[in-house]
Amino acid sequence: MLLSSIPQQQQQQPRQHPSSYIYRHHSHTSDNGQQSEGPYGSTPTSSSPTKYNKRALQQYRQEQLDGMSITVEEYADVLNAEVWVEVNKLRDYARHGISREVRGEVWLYLLGIQEADRSKEVSTQKQKLLDYDQIEKEPNEMTKRVRGEISRYLRKTNIESSRNIPRIFEDLISAYCNHNHRVEYYPAMVNLCAPFIYSVKRECDAFLCFEKMINTLDDYFSSRSINECVASFMTLFRTCIPDLYSYFEEEEVDIKEWAASALQFVLSRELSIENLMRLWDTYFAVPDWIDLHPYFCLAILRHLKEGLEELEQSEIRTMLMRLPSLEMDQIVNEAFNIRHEILERQISEESL
Repeated sequence: MLLSSIPQQQQQQPRQHPSSYIYRHHSHTSDNGQQSEGPYGSTPTSSSPTKYNKRALQQYRQEQLDGMSITVEEYADVLNAEVWVEVNKLRDYARHGISREVRGEVWLYLLGIQEADRSKEVSTQKQKLLDYDQIEKEPNEMTKRVRGEISRYLRKTNIESSRNIPRIFEDLISAYCNHNHRVEYYPAMVNLCAPFIYSVKRECDAFLCFEKMINTLDDYFSSRSINECVASFMTLFRTCIPDLYSYFEEEEVDIKEWAASALQFVLSRELSIENLMRLWDTYFAVPDWIDLHPYFCLAILRHLKEGLEELEQSEIRTMLMRLPSLEMDQIVNEAFNIRHEILERQISEESL
């Protein structure tokens, strides 16, 4: 799956890479947790604070990442289980990033595409292939728009497009839109599809991952408008990074435009694909990732604060729309720290 075309991040290189390692395709358990109301739908403010207690705070403290690195061998030990794949262990590992050699395989488990019970592996895979083959993928009225967006994406990212990558993009997006008639095509689908194309080996599995991502976002935003989400994010931004917030106001930077895209399409348009895949490693490892997402957006702004404060309006907009390469392990840690700060503030206000 064009793994060679994706530069491996320094943070995620295994301590020792076994050249003879070959991992098998397994089945996966669907153990998605219940999503709790998060900062999109319930922004912490002094007038209507979200109720948290010390026990919750202790739990969130334990969730902070420690920068540990998990090797390919450690992932292989779990993936090569003979009877049952320990998905919870994969979740623990994935929070710290997934080596590119096994990323697609692990994602299938984390997203519930594969089951943990190995005895169902063959029958499940056959059914997935059959179902995918039966979905209509023939060109239609939207095909020209999709092809144009794919071409622009590949030129912008400068990623090798062997293995007929444009055709796979087109097939997956066409299959999704034909299979989900209530959803209309939009250009960001290309960005949301790319990580799965470049990580997941089988096309039908990449389709199921892509479908899971789009449906998750669609379900989430069906119950709240993007304007409400942006307003909640702006409250968090003003609270957590007041100096940068004030600087943007002085420079008349419309951060709402960036926030709308970053929140609605989970930074798929702003981050490099390498950084995006590392971010999604952590997202897919936790049940409430979509509620955590605004904290990761804030972490990026805080991480880039000094550089942004040296730029003028047009330069700020350019940097935000196409973010520089980031140390994503640091961003992940910072995001959990920001959430911790918000929780502490809420508990302090409630105790007064």
